[in-house]
Amino acid sequence: MTRSDRDQDTVENLMEIVESIYDQLDKSQIPRMTIPLRTKSNIIFDQRKNVWKYGRSTGARSAKKIRGAKMLLRTLHMIDFIQVMIASSRSSTLREMYYISEGWGNGKFHSQDESNNLAEDLEIVSKCMREDFRLRPEEDGARVIGDLTLIETDRKGKRKTFNCRDDVGDSGYGIPYNVESDKLELKTTGSKFVIAIETGGMFDRLAENGFDEDYNATLVHLKGQPARSTRRFIKRLSDELSLPVVVFTDADPWSFRIFSSVAYGAIKTAHISEYLATPTAEFIGITASDIHNYDLPTDKLTDVDIRALRSQLKDPRFNEPFWRGEIDMMLKEGKKAEQQALAKYGLDFVTDTYLPEKLAQHGIIR
Repeated sequence: MTRSDRDQDTVENLMEIVESIYDQLDKSQIPRMTIPLRTKSNIIFDQRKNVWKYGRSTGARSAKKIRGAKMLLRTLHMIDFIQVMIASSRSSTLREMYYISEGWGNGKFHSQDESNNLAEDLEIVSKCMREDFRLRPEEDGARVIGDLTLIETDRKGKRKTFNCRDDVGDSGYGIPYNVESDKLELKTTGSKFVIAIETGGMFDRLAENGFDEDYNATLVHLKGQPARSTRRFIKRLSDELSLPVVVFTDADPWSFRIFSSVAYGAIKTAHISEYLATPTAEFIGITASDIHNYDLPTDKLTDVDIRALRSQLKDPRFNEPFWRGEIDMMLKEGKKAEQQALAKYGLDFVTDTYLPEKLAQHGIIR
């Protein structure tokens, strides 16, 4: 789909929301906008698309109360602003969106969380993506190194072809906020798989050790909890280039959530899991079993860690024997570990021993 087609569909879908509110007012009804509840209890598994999505439980933004009336007013202001951006081929950051509301009188936001959440509500109701609204985060996605050739269209419409190993320097290719096909084309790759890495230090270690070349891998730095653009980029590598994806993280509940957001989708963005999640992604990060088997240096689980792990035992995305076993073991041992703990055995251990063993176990390499 071309940029103009996407723009037209976005405007039409947003106008349906406006027309619905207008029709309710015209019929002397109290206007409301219904959206799915974005809670863990309202997450269901879509077997057809193999991702976790919102279920049927819904809530409403209703003008019956002042809070709901203000939210509907903000909704109309935001839709108007988005249409102006699309018409003028402009974009804004989410932070700018928050400050722009200062001119909306009683409709202004009191915090950026309010404006961010409304943008997500509009995604759900309009069935469009934030990138279609031309709203972008303050920072772009993470870095990529590997034998991957891309064609990127710049702001002047010029197409540039480059390779993420040969043409981007030591730091790698920086993933932009919009990685849809009209802006970024995945052309060719010599890679056999993608390894998504939690920390910058470990990403640099693998790059410095030449892991991408030795094992024909594309390295993606997740920068902790990955940005939407990073998850979408990984999803496209999996779908369009048929590359297996593995995720390499620390051993703690927050790192497990990082994996779940890549593979299963995040609760906050469950409405677009089919665009962001890579259900075939496999976990090769540090586990409680690895802590024991490799005798790794550890830190003690905090009370917050323990509560998070216990919560994950109730999370449907972790309702598998592997995850339940590893989480139970971690709670029993009371220990967590970082990727860098592998350096106990030297700087080359992770690329010469640990990752090859893990990748062979999963059938990624032989």
